[in-house]
Amino acid sequence: MTNKNKIRVAINGAAGRMGRRLVALAAENPDLQLVAALESSGNTQLGKDAGDLAGIGPLGVKLTEKLPATGVDVLVDFSLPAGSMARLHECRSAKVAMVIGTTGFGEPEEMGIALVAKEIPIVKAPNMSVGVNVLLKTAAQVAKALGPDYDIEIIEAHHRFKQDAPSGTALALARAIAAATGRDLAADACYGRQGVSPRRPGEIGIHAIRAGDIVGEHRVYLAALGERIELGHVATTRDTFARGALRAALWLAGRPAGLYSMQDVLGL
Repeated sequence: MTNKNKIRVAINGAAGRMGRRLVALAAENPDLQLVAALESSGNTQLGKDAGDLAGIGPLGVKLTEKLPATGVDVLVDFSLPAGSMARLHECRSAKVAMVIGTTGFGEPEEMGIALVAKEIPIVKAPNMSVGVNVLLKTAAQVAKALGPDYDIEIIEAHHRFKQDAPSGTALALARAIAAATGRDLAADACYGRQGVSPRRPGEIGIHAIRAGDIVGEHRVYLAALGERIELGHVATTRDTFARGALRAALWLAGRPAGLYSMQDVLGL
């Protein structure tokens, strides 16, 4: 593939832990061309070469505040909700597709993303890992097959720096299971337990751990009297999420406007 045919990608949050891995992996992908690396106003790394920050040597792409008005096909965003929403409107104005890996959005922000997706193509997923997205589908199918006699508990663990809890992936697992089994997650979710807290019929327990440098772990317990099934996924490197996001970027380029998921990207 020539440079002319490469997908031109911008990375938002390029100075962060995920952003640096996205820069490094995008630079080595023969189908991608890194054309912009973005950070928020006031970031101390602005003006530095994105390749140097990623530890792979200079790429000739410096960290800037603004998305270029032209010359970008897809923006990959791993940042914070406020930063994501600002980039969302830049992408809408520039007609740039967007891959959103940020989590922790509130309902108004979710609605805003869905609205902009009527104008540009967006892949939005709480977890870009291929394995996790297979787990989402599998957990829903298993819960439906087992029926109401099985209690469902979801436990997720992440590093001490993660700001939102429970994780977007844990919530996605809960939503998928609730939809497959006819539950109302708003009524049936139980976020941790304290004191006298007997399990209610149909309840989905969701628990969060924040410790050290845990990259990401998700486990689903489906248990009845006398047996249980455990489904899980463990990420040992952020590259798992970065590679999935870049795969989504390649898939998304040239697609019509719409809100897509990693399930769409993977054909699940």
